[in-house]
Amino acid sequence: MWAMTSEASSGSHCARSRMLRRRAQEEDSTVLIDVSPPEAEKRGPYGSTAHTSEPGGQQAAACRAGAGSPAKPRIDFVLVWEEDLKLDWQQNSASRDRTDTHRTWRETFLDNLRAAGLRVDQHAVQDGNTTVHYALLSASWAVLCYYAEDLRLKLPLQELPNQASNWSAELLAWLGIPNVLLEVVPDMPPEYYSCQFRVNKLPRFLGSDNQDTFFTSTKRHQILFEILAKTPYGHEKKNLLGIHQLLAEGVLSAAFPLHDGPFKMPPEGPQAPHLNQRQVLFQHWARWGKWNKYQPLDHVRRYFGEKVALYFAWLGFYTGWLLPAAVVGTLVFLVGCFLVFSDIPTQELCGSKDSFEMCPLCLDCPFWLLSSACALAQAGRLFDHGGTVLFSLFMALWAVLLLEYWKRKSATLAYRWDCSDYEDIEERPRPQFAASAPTTAPNPITGEDEPYFPERSRARRMLAGSVVIVMMVAVVVMCLVSIILYRAIMAIVVSRSGNTLLAAWASRIASLTGSVVNLIFILILSKIYVSLAHVLTQWEMHRTQTKFEDAFTLKVFIFQFVNFYSSPIYIAFFKGRFVGYPGNYHTLFGVRNEECAAGGCLIELAQELLVIMVGKQVINNMQEVLIPKLKGWWQKFRLRSKKTKAGASPGASQGPWEADYELVPCEGLFDEYLEMVLQFGFVTIFVAACPLAPLFALLNNWVEIRLDARKFVCEYRRPVAERAQDIGIWFHILAGITHLAVTSNVSRDEVSPCWQMCWDYRPDQRSALAPPTESCVCCRYRAFRGDDGHYSQTYWNLLAIRLAFVIVFEVAGAPAGSPIHGMTPPPCALPNSSTW
Repeated sequence: MWAMTSEASSGSHCARSRMLRRRAQEEDSTVLIDVSPPEAEKRGPYGSTAHTSEPGGQQAAACRAGAGSPAKPRIDFVLVWEEDLKLDWQQNSASRDRTDTHRTWRETFLDNLRAAGLRVDQHAVQDGNTTVHYALLSASWAVLCYYAEDLRLKLPLQELPNQASNWSAELLAWLGIPNVLLEVVPDMPPEYYSCQFRVNKLPRFLGSDNQDTFFTSTKRHQILFEILAKTPYGHEKKNLLGIHQLLAEGVLSAAFPLHDGPFKMPPEGPQAPHLNQRQVLFQHWARWGKWNKYQPLDHVRRYFGEKVALYFAWLGFYTGWLLPAAVVGTLVFLVGCFLVFSDIPTQELCGSKDSFEMCPLCLDCPFWLLSSACALAQAGRLFDHGGTVLFSLFMALWAVLLLEYWKRKSATLAYRWDCSDYEDIEERPRPQFAASAPTTAPNPITGEDEPYFPERSRARRMLAGSVVIVMMVAVVVMCLVSIILYRAIMAIVVSRSGNTLLAAWASRIASLTGSVVNLIFILILSKIYVSLAHVLTQWEMHRTQTKFEDAFTLKVFIFQFVNFYSSPIYIAFFKGRFVGYPGNYHTLFGVRNEECAAGGCLIELAQELLVIMVGKQVINNMQEVLIPKLKGWWQKFRLRSKKTKAGASPGASQGPWEADYELVPCEGLFDEYLEMVLQFGFVTIFVAACPLAPLFALLNNWVEIRLDARKFVCEYRRPVAERAQDIGIWFHILAGITHLAVTSNVSRDEVSPCWQMCWDYRPDQRSALAPPTESCVCCRYRAFRGDDGHYSQTYWNLLAIRLAFVIVFEVAGAPAGSPIHGMTPPPCALPNSSTW
């Protein structure tokens, strides 16, 4: 193994901006930095960092003066690519041309980074066959100042007392009760009054006299990532622009900022002075032993940015609210346990012995005795009682209050973290959008010329994308119909098996296996659709990253909603409603429609929820634990085995960039949000079928918080800190689910099993073959019908009562959140923290 290093000082490459020191004509007569871009750049494409001619003389001297000490530059970003040396003579002509093109793109990209004012130090670790190249990027003080103003970054003006508050902690302190959830976390990040950075006001910003600490690590990473995203490596009109394309094309293997250091504690332990931010987060947040402590959200925000901090704030808030729902749901379930053996209808059903013969549940199913459904009826009684109805109404109100109080919490955090106006003022156009936009237009808020794509064209593209979404939803519906047919056919096959025990449980076996097959379909279709949705969203040309993510999220959620909820909705609202009656059964593609099993559809719905919700949570948690560890293990094994083959000692020291490259790339927050939102839907929409759902969700989320925290701190490469003012379109999706849950919980017409004698059952074939003297077979089935097969007066009475209940609840319950809504300040009503 050998290492090679090449350095390119940024002192001679300062064409990105003309950085001259001048005597300011302001009232404070302070020496400031002029970072106005050169005329050549003003005429170039929007946001481009393309190479321009080098400045000479005073310009170059000014750049060197602002670049800081070149002896020990601070590493702000790392680019990595791997080169397989043995392929050079094994490749065919096309592959060799592709390799040469990638090499040319990399060299052009690095040259343009140097032209943008960055320092690029290259290190390589090589064995006999492979070379791993590391490009260490550093930004000078002048480059940081220029881009801080260009990106409208907000920097501190004055420190103010920490305003973090927690009403439960304050209540316990007032009552004199020790708060076991509270923990003092060292190095509390201070809060500031801040405003958008301006170079001509530099001395007024707090800490501007110290160039090493004025820009925090997250600010430096944001600036470097912006440069990387806008730097071309070829013709910009061909979209040969930015780090995203280089990673997608395989030109680069990775691009990431460095962690602050190791996460493991020093030999002195947690009491050691000068713990880095990563160690503080690990010790007080990511450890499993901290499951019962408040999350240090300010520390998370300082290290990972507002977007990650808001996700963990939402996850912790939602988990805390699940506690009362889990307690009430568990009590409702325990009430059901007591009612199982005291419920009169259930006792009568179990005591019917052989008195009542029931009609077959499928075409070739046998007649069955009502008493054989005793166990299923008792299991159904655990969920189907008066307490469940009250609990479903409680959960509807719970969901409304949860979102109203989260709006209050979100607005408070956005104000404290100074990001309440991020989307309107600070957020810039996406580099991919800027490279592909056909024209420019003034920004109505800032007045600056920015890339523009006509709204009419975007609307047409979104309409075309909607057609694709409808087609994919149709595929999911086809899969649902297939599952329905599978259940019906499987019930017939099991009934014909000749095994008495299996025949008695034919419907239950068909339902359970159908749930497993449905889960497999769900997981497979999810992977396919996510990739398709990403391509469609790119094509729609959304201006900002927030709008891009919102559009992508909405597409995926519409599909996932149908994918995950179609089967439970079918069981809860449609299954057993269109069966018909003996002698006039309805069919689907020649197969008789499904009936609810002996214990009713409620127990089947509970089974479906347990298989999909709990099964998905278990699978997701196993994936979140195993996949990052396996990927990390393989990455370390692959890289370290190369060093071992090259003769390096296994214990040889490695640079921090090598250690971070062995970690797993961060995959973003989309999957994390999607998992929690789908869980929220199961907990609210179908909670009447499984009162224990909030308890399962609570236990899962306790694990999820520490699992996600551990991934970000220990197993992921450090992501670029991103700003956000809220959780985006996820809140509107949650609000839509809440409205659906309110309607669902009051309109579900599942009632206690009521069995009624109906007309004689005469199978057609048996009538045709039976002698005239043969008596008919009389059986019972579940319905409110008369002897002629029409609905009885009881059916219409119950239907009227249910409709009246729905109307009363919707009319009286819908405004229930209005008082809370009125007390919740909208984010725009908060005072602006960016005061000059």
